[in-house]
Amino acid sequence: MSESGAGAMDRLNSLLLNAGQEELNEDAQRSYWLYLALLLKWNAKVNLTAIRDEDGILQRHFVESIACARLLPAGIKTLLDFGSGAGFPGLAIAICRPEIAVTLAESQGKKAAFLSEAVRVLGVGGRVMVHGARAELLKLQFDCVTLRAVDRMDAAVRAGGNLVRPSGWLAPMTTVGEVDGIREIAELGFVWSDSIPLPGGVSRVLVIGQRSVPAG
Repeated sequence: MSESGAGAMDRLNSLLLNAGQEELNEDAQRSYWLYLALLLKWNAKVNLTAIRDEDGILQRHFVESIACARLLPAGIKTLLDFGSGAGFPGLAIAICRPEIAVTLAESQGKKAAFLSEAVRVLGVGGRVMVHGARAELLKLQFDCVTLRAVDRMDAAVRAGGNLVRPSGWLAPMTTVGEVDGIREIAELGFVWSDSIPLPGGVSRVLVIGQRSVPAG
């Protein structure tokens, strides 16, 4: 890892410690540096994220996504990141939770192209797939579906809930003010956790709903 990369990862570990999170190990640090460098390179030409500076990406995107990855329940084998954008939190989950096979669903072509390049650079192609189309077109169900900063959150939550297998989890990353609405949109069939505060942003929370198993 370059000197600049080591410095960036030192800052990321400091941010994690300040947020009450454990530091990253050396393998994860290398992966996050590759991810960060690629994101900064592409973001100079393609609008992947409105936050464009290195420290902002570390604080706002990486810390929150790492926290989400660590908060998801044990036993998840397959996960869909619905409307993955620049890969938050899906790529972070793939780095932190290598036991999970991750599908990154992103319908915008340039963002899907970035995700495919990130999967190649990170060397995770054996367990991370990019679905370059609308997530609703998938014919699979997953152990877990995550959502973060997607367009039309109400429709995305409803569609994402349909892609969760029975006894699986729906895990939106949202704000305190949107929690009740999200729970209502998902309607019956989910048992929800209390909101879990997320580091890196004001009033940011993770809520996890487990889908009920149909009777009979």
